Amino acid sequence: MRPSAAADVATINRISSVPAILQVIVEMTGMRFAAVARVSQQSWTACAVLDNLGFGLKPGEELDLVTTFCFESMNSNLPIIIDKASEDPQYKHHRTPKMYRFESYITIPVYRTDGGFFGTLCALDPEPANLKSSAIQATMESFSRLLSLQIESEENLQKAEVELAQERQNAELREQFIAVLGHDLRNPLFAMTTAAERLLSKYPNPQTHDLVMHIKTCGVRASQLVEDVLDFARGRLGNGIPVMMRACADLEQVLEHVISEVRHIHPKRQIESVTGPLGAVFCDSSRLAQLLSNLLANAIAHGSATGPVHVVALTKGKIFSLSVTNQGKPIATEALQNLFQPYSRPPSETPQAGLGLGLYIASQIALSHNGSLSVLSDEQQGTTFTFTMPLSLSPIEA
Repeated sequence: MRPSAAADVATINRISSVPAILQVIVEMTGMRFAAVARVSQQSWTACAVLDNLGFGLKPGEELDLVTTFCFESMNSNLPIIIDKASEDPQYKHHRTPKMYRFESYITIPVYRTDGGFFGTLCALDPEPANLKSSAIQATMESFSRLLSLQIESEENLQKAEVELAQERQNAELREQFIAVLGHDLRNPLFAMTTAAERLLSKYPNPQTHDLVMHIKTCGVRASQLVEDVLDFARGRLGNGIPVMMRACADLEQVLEHVISEVRHIHPKRQIESVTGPLGAVFCDSSRLAQLLSNLLANAIAHGSATGPVHVVALTKGKIFSLSVTNQGKPIATEALQNLFQPYSRPPSETPQAGLGLGLYIASQIALSHNGSLSVLSDEQQGTTFTFTMPLSLSPIEA
């Protein structure tokens, strides 16, 4: 389906070379009016105009199609060139030169790349001009071919931009759906884990203990997955991961508690830590605990099963840093560039449970603290993830 006249006018006006093309035609011929016109079986519409005559035609305005030579050019698929209309054997009695009061005139057909007729590239002037004996026809035919390619390029670009905007809208709707779904799952999961805890504490039963404990463990795990999904949706929707910033004098204890929990879950793994003294750090301690938990989970899943995991948290000058180092096979160079993207995982022989959002969420927590999360990985030193944040700058608050 052919675009509308308004769409074609807009397309021509987005092509930056059109004004230069019209200027070259005017300078080469001495003619004072040049235009790109969209021509169909129903209408003649000016798309771009260079008017030094005061002809009065503006982009988007129309002429009566049958009064123009462009109509004849469209039907014959041939250029029309007139040096002096009043003396031209073919056109001296034609109504068009008399109606528009010109002597010299040239029109060159412009086609789309698929062969369809777009319109014409034309020029006119009340004074005669030596057009037939000049190189203007070849030049304007070259301009016509250039316009054909640029029209296609511009229309493809516009189509791609529309499709991209639609895809962005679809992606946002999908992520909003994920966020709403995750939010709505919180209540039943909370009810499930609370009921399991109550059964274990108030109504202990050796026969059902393992089953209820399994229900509780699954509920806690599902709740964590929901929180990961919500954090992912917040980050992708542009709001960032929310943080509650305050002076945290207990950050050292909070981080040690995370390390202790991981040691309890993985008693066979060696986790060594050096934390502090840190003093009061202006941060969201629960989010930094989440960041550390994600980095430790990654180190346990992808590091050497026999090598130690090192955690170092310290303040130096105006910088707080938190690093997690594990031994094992280094991360492939091609994987490093996408490591902090959603669903991206380093290659590992040990599958990791979850959604593959841990490093992405950790990086978003770092950004919410005006900080950064980086990684170095080689055979000798192992793999080290390092979070750094300034102690003296205000954070980005979601």
